[in-house]
Amino acid sequence: MKNLLQIFAVALISATAVSQTARVQVIHNSADAAAAEVDVYVDAANAIDNFAFRTATAFLDLPAGVEIELSIAPGNSASVADALLTVPVTLTENETYIVIADGIVSGTGYDPAPPLGLQIYAMGREAASDPANVDVLVHHGSTDAPTVDVVETGVGAGTIVDDISYTEYQGYLELPTADYVLEIRDETGATGVAAFSAPLATLTLDGAALVVVASGFLDPSQNSNGPAFGLFAASPLGGALLELPSAPLGVDDFDVTSFAIYPNPATDRLSVAVNGLDLADYTIAITDMLGRTISQNNLLLVEDTINISSLRSGVYQLSIMDGSTVIGSKKFLKR
Repeated sequence: MKNLLQIFAVALISATAVSQTARVQVIHNSADAAAAEVDVYVDAANAIDNFAFRTATAFLDLPAGVEIELSIAPGNSASVADALLTVPVTLTENETYIVIADGIVSGTGYDPAPPLGLQIYAMGREAASDPANVDVLVHHGSTDAPTVDVVETGVGAGTIVDDISYTEYQGYLELPTADYVLEIRDETGATGVAAFSAPLATLTLDGAALVVVASGFLDPSQNSNGPAFGLFAASPLGGALLELPSAPLGVDDFDVTSFAIYPNPATDRLSVAVNGLDLADYTIAITDMLGRTISQNNLLLVEDTINISSLRSGVYQLSIMDGSTVIGSKKFLKR
C-alpha cells in the first residue's frame, strides 16, 4: 500500500467537483496465489498499490453521489487497462461502507473456483454503537467452506450466526466486551469445522468495531496448497488482519468413552476404538470438509476397522451417530 496517499488526492479532486463523500474500508481476502498482491484503481487512478492478501485499508473518503469505478488489477500493473475486475458503484453521501475482495483469479488449481468479486456492505461502523461493547461484522469469504453457523461456547451465548454462506455478511453483532470461543459448525449445528478464541476483553477492545472474515481453504490440497482456513479481524485503522487463535472444537472432543481413531494420517485402513460402546448399535458416517456424506452404514470391517482406500487424499470427519445425533466426531487425514 505504498501509494495509499494517492486515494486522498483522487478523493480531493473529485470532492472539489461534487462536494459529497462516503467512507470506505477495503479488505483483500482473495486467497488465490495469483492475487497475493493487487492494485486497486478508483476510475483511472492507481489508488492502492501492491495491496496484500489479508490486509485492510483504513477508512477512506471517496466521492459520493456520482458513479465511480472500482477496479482490481494484478500487483505492479501498468494501468487500469490491466484490471481483472471492474465494478461501477454510486456511493451515498455520508454513508460508511465495507468492501471485501473474495474469489479466485486462476483458471485452474482451485476447487471450487468462484470468480473474483467485490462484496459491498453499507452501514459499516468505525466504532461500536455502545462504548461498553465490541461491534463485530461477520463475513464468509472462504470459497470451499459450506454454509455454516457460528456457535459461541465460552460464555454460553449459543448460536450467534445462523446459516451464513460464501460472500454473505451477518449484520453487526453488538457483543459485551468479553473473551469468547467461536465454534464454526455446519448448517445443522451438529458437525464442527473449526473453533477459535476471540479474546475481546483480554485485548481491551471496548468500543471497537471490527470486521471478522472467514478466510482461506478448508482443503488446501484441492486449492493449490493455499492458505488454510481461519478467522481474521480487520480494524478500522487498517493494516494486516489479526488472526484469531485456534481453540479446541467441542463437538470434535467428545471423549467420555475414550473415542480414538488410528492411524492418523491413514492410507488404507482406519481403526476406531470406543471403550464402553458397541459400535454395531450406532451409525458410522464419513463426511468431507464441505459437509458432504462420503459413506455411511456398514463401514466397519473386522475388529472395528474401516476400509478407506477408495477415499481421495484429504481431510475427513468420522462421526458416531445415535440416530440423527452426533455423539462423537473426529477428523482424520487420508494420504
